Formats: sequence, C-alpha cells, structure tokens
Amino acid sequence: MKNAFLHGELEEEIYMDLPPGYDGQVAVGIVCKLKKALYGLKQSPRAWFGRFTKVMTNLGYKQSQGDHNLFIKHSVSGEVTILLVYVDDIIVTGDDKEEQIILSQCLATNFEIKTLGRLKYFLGIEVAHSKKGIFISQQKYITDLLKETGKTACKPVSTPVDPNIKLGSAERTMQ
Repeated sequence: MKNAFLHGELEEEIYMDLPPGYDGQVAVGIVCKLKKALYGLKQSPRAWFGRFTKVMTNLGYKQSQGDHNLFIKHSVSGEVTILLVYVDDIIVTGDDKEEQIILSQCLATNFEIKTLGRLKYFLGIEVAHSKKGIFISQQKYITDLLKETGKTACKPVSTPVDPNIKLGSAERTMQ
C-alpha cells in the first residue's frame, strides 16, 4: 500500500500550524484545517485502517475477532480468500483466484497499491515456495539479530522440537 496514512478520512476537526517555509502572505496565528490525514498525525493510522476496514467489509469480507488485521471471505462454492494487513503491507492468499483478482482491482480503485508478487519475506519470516508446499524460516532474522547483538560466535543448541516433524492440515492431525 503506497502512502497508506494519506488515505485516512478524519472524523474530527484537526488544525495545524502552517508548515515551516510557507511563503504565502498570511497573518500570524493562522492555521490550516485538515481535510485528510497526514503522516505524523496521531489519528492517521486509525483513520487509514477505518477506511480500509470499510472497503473490505463492503467487498463482503468478515473481520476476524481474534485479529482485527485479518479479513476472510468464503465463496458460495466453498473457496476462501484471506487478507492480512500489517501497517501498509498486505498479504493475500486462498484458493479463490477469481476473488483475488477482484480484490486486487477493488483495492487499486480505492487506494494506491503496488503488487510485489509472491511472498518472500514478511515480519522477519522468510517464505520459500516449492512443488511440495510452502516452507517458512526465520534464519535471516535470527542471523541479523545475532550480528546486531555481537553473538555470531555463540555455540548453537538443538531445539526441543523434533526437526523432522511434518505439519499437515487440522483434519489430518485429528484422525
């Protein structure tokens, strides 16, 4: 999402001093009434997310009660589209390819967006795609963290989880 916080619609009256370097001939003490949110304004994130939520619900998406940044839409044929938003980054996934195209077009109509293609890295998680599925790792995040803290020479310790365990869908594990 490009310039996300500039897409917010303010619900209250907010005034600001004229920006430094403004060359117009105005009297001292003149202020501007904002019509839209600005970066740095404490109301901007809430205003932007409120507008985004309104667009998503108008498209038929349900907002998760467990995580308000998660939006889900089920089609009548049983397919699902899932959207997760973090500040101005969005991940879209699911098995309803037609809905994903419609969603992308609607978002482009309402906001200035840039599609980056397949997910590779998000919030410290690397995502690798293969014919066998999707694999996630935090190796880069951990390596960067070790470098930042000067701990790259530390000895590794095995984890208490079986590294060869294969995760599957909930249906399979419940049998």
